[in-house]
Amino acid sequence: MNQLPELPERDLPPGRHRLLKEHLMTEIRHEAVAVQEGAPAPRRNKWLRPAIAATAVATAAAVAFVVLPSSGSSPTPPAKPPRKSTAALLEDIALAAEHEKSYGTVRDDQFVYVESQVSYAHDGGGAKSTVDPLHRQEVWTSVDGLHVGLVRQAGMGSHSVPVDVKPGKAGWDVSSFYNHVKTLPTDADAMYDYLATTAPKYGGDDKNQAMFVLVGDLLRDSVVPPKQSAALFRAVARIPGVATVEGVKDATGRPGVAIARTDPYNPLRDEWIFDAKTYEFLGEREVATKDNAGVKKGTVTANTAILRRAIVDKAGERP
Repeated sequence: MNQLPELPERDLPPGRHRLLKEHLMTEIRHEAVAVQEGAPAPRRNKWLRPAIAATAVATAAAVAFVVLPSSGSSPTPPAKPPRKSTAALLEDIALAAEHEKSYGTVRDDQFVYVESQVSYAHDGGGAKSTVDPLHRQEVWTSVDGLHVGLVRQAGMGSHSVPVDVKPGKAGWDVSSFYNHVKTLPTDADAMYDYLATTAPKYGGDDKNQAMFVLVGDLLRDSVVPPKQSAALFRAVARIPGVATVEGVKDATGRPGVAIARTDPYNPLRDEWIFDAKTYEFLGEREVATKDNAGVKKGTVTANTAILRRAIVDKAGERP
């Protein structure tokens, strides 16, 4: 396994392998609550990659990279609008999304089931962080956000996910709970406005990157209704810095094409991988763009391949 730099413990339960992103999401939500209540928010550690509190169940890791210092005093140059070819690809993906199957009537007491093959960095409880081998992960997320969820990982056991984001409370506006996702705009302009207004409240230093990461979290962690899914892709076509990466493969080796964006404040590129013919969303990965913190350029630092999604009646039930 690849070793990453030593990280401080952040109140993680002893012996439990928890995703760095899951922990960061909880910290961000606590910050939001503190701000709402008038208390000073704790300062976020710079070794954690800026991320979005997209769900109470974080199923992909925020890799522990050290933020690289700027090479000069000048600010990061503004990102360029996506090329016409990238915008055209996103429109094809949006059209395919509009024709995806509907899950019909979904009850508040049901759960969204997502089965994946994943690999990510985790805190070994005081030891150096490592990148796990690819393994199976199953996640059950409450439809209404009010029921305890479940995460099951091969070789790591399972643990429940308590209710920590509730409707109308801090974090709900970026959560991937189905009852929130189904209320998102179906118009591309309105969806863009939602992302631009909401994502930066929870994201890092770059508004455009925060928007991109939020969309990726919604795509990975939830069942997004067809109209909202199409609106997301059309909104992404307007985000500066979004590009196409050809000839990629997901975590299971399925070939595809990626919609990607490089984080301007961290040496990482986020990639969403789609089947090049059907435009089905296959998964996502995170790639190092520079040698940094003991990780070589081109290393895949987080990897998720979506295998199955479904609506089930209870946590732990398979479709």
